[in-house]
Amino acid sequence: MTARLPTLFVSHGAPTFALEPGRAGPALTALGQRLPRPVAVLVVSPHWTTCEPRVATSPAPPTLHDFGGFAPALYALNYPAPGAPGPAQRAIDLLRAAGWPAEADPAWGLDHGAWVPLRYLYPQADVPVFQVSLPASLEGPSAFAFGQALAPLAHEGVLIVGSGSLTHNLGEVRFDALLDPPEPYVCEFVEWVAQALHRQDHAQLVQVLAQAPHARRAHPTAEHLWPLLVAAGAAHHLDGVRRIEGGITHGVLSMDAYVFGERVTDGVARD
Repeated sequence: MTARLPTLFVSHGAPTFALEPGRAGPALTALGQRLPRPVAVLVVSPHWTTCEPRVATSPAPPTLHDFGGFAPALYALNYPAPGAPGPAQRAIDLLRAAGWPAEADPAWGLDHGAWVPLRYLYPQADVPVFQVSLPASLEGPSAFAFGQALAPLAHEGVLIVGSGSLTHNLGEVRFDALLDPPEPYVCEFVEWVAQALHRQDHAQLVQVLAQAPHARRAHPTAEHLWPLLVAAGAAHHLDGVRRIEGGITHGVLSMDAYVFGERVTDGVARD
C-alpha cells in the first residue's frame, strides 16, 4: 500500500532562481531527500492558467522557457523528467467528479514554475511530473476547493505541489540586487500567512486578500498566491504545517515553502 504523501507549496521566485539557489534551493534539495519517493509529482503553477482546468498527459514533457530578457545560460537549462499519463488521467477523473470540467492536454510541457523548483527538489529529474493548469476564475475559496478535489492523489503516491510566490509584486522587484534588505510590508504579510497556517485557520486563509496586511501590495494580481491555497486545500484533512524559510530575494520576493501533512510538535517548524 502506498504511503500518504504530504503536499507542498513552493515559492519559485524569479526565473533566475534556477541559477541562484540562495537559501531556498538547498532547503528544497534537503526536503526532496527526506520525503518518501513519489510515484509522480503534480504541479499547479500560475504560468499555466486556462479558462477551465487542463491536465498535461505527455509522456515526455518538454522544458518550457516561458520568460524573456534573461541571460542565455537560463535558456540552456533542461529538465528532462518523464511525464505521468496514468496519474494525469486520475487527476482528470477526480476533477470531473468534483464538478470541474477538466480536459487532457497532450502538448503542454513543464513551465518554469514547475521545472525551476524541481531542479532542486529532484535534481536527477528521475521522478515523473505532470502539470494541472490553474483555472483563471479562482478566488480564495475556490482555490482551496480545487486542492480538495485533488487530495486523493496524495494517498496514491502523488506529491501535490502548488508552485507560486508567497509575495509577487513585480513592479518592485530589484533584479540587480538579489540580497537587498526586504521591504517591511513583505515581512508583515509573510508572518500573517505563517500564523494563519500555524493555526490551520482555513476560514481566514481563504480570505487572505481581504484580511492580510498589505495583501494587495504583496499580490497586485493573485495568480501566484492561489497555488498556496491549492496546496492547503489538498491537505485540508491532514495535521501539521512546516515552514521552510527561504529568505526574501530582490527586496520583495519571499521564497518560503510549506510542507502540509507532516506531524510536528510546534505547529510550524523551521529549517
